[in-house]
Amino acid sequence: MKKRVSKHVPNAITCANLFSGCVGIVFAFQDNLIFAAYALFLAAIFDFFDGFASRVLQSFSGIGKDLDSLADMVSFGFLPSVIVYELFLESPPVHTLSPYLNYTAFLITIFSALRLAKFNTDTRQADSFIGLPTPANAILIASLPFILKYHPSISPYILNPYGLACFVLVMSALLVAEIPLMSLKFKNSDFNKNIYRYLLLMFSAILILFFKFTAVPVVIFIYITLSIIQFKFSNDKVSS
Repeated sequence: MKKRVSKHVPNAITCANLFSGCVGIVFAFQDNLIFAAYALFLAAIFDFFDGFASRVLQSFSGIGKDLDSLADMVSFGFLPSVIVYELFLESPPVHTLSPYLNYTAFLITIFSALRLAKFNTDTRQADSFIGLPTPANAILIASLPFILKYHPSISPYILNPYGLACFVLVMSALLVAEIPLMSLKFKNSDFNKNIYRYLLLMFSAILILFFKFTAVPVVIFIYITLSIIQFKFSNDKVSS
């Protein structure tokens, strides 16, 4: 009985991720982007713990993997698109061009779907990622409402239709780019083998402690940079 119940725990946590994403979408369409961002962060926490619970309980299933991707599609695919769409609506209109630019926000949803489908079938991504993970992209987008709230002087740079459109194109490209990025799963405690993960966690903790949500874009940049450095040195060692 206990085993039968425990095997459903990861899926229940995944459903909590999905529920958080749905609630976040409601907040976003109500123009309450701060609460939408909080819902997305909560979904990211659930997304972390469903995988953790699966490993601890040794409860793996095909339905769990598919459910996780479907939940991520809502929480980290559609919800961030709605947040960006609302940011477009808050931006100064660009004559007749604005209605068309606004809808570019949903490219995030499309490329998130491609990213998740690619992840489910790409055997290269067992221990690392190829392309920016959807939760990382979504968390970056969710940080924008906080940056606008606590640093209003930056708003002209964020609430710019052309800037937002370029941002969407760049993030969409990163989701499916053939860039190897490290996973944050620690398979052992060996410092040398996990040095880049430790560096990322250290930099992230310091930046978030001092700058809070404003630090998220910098953390994502550091994550990408450290990943590229890690895989560059790994390839150099193999070739030598």
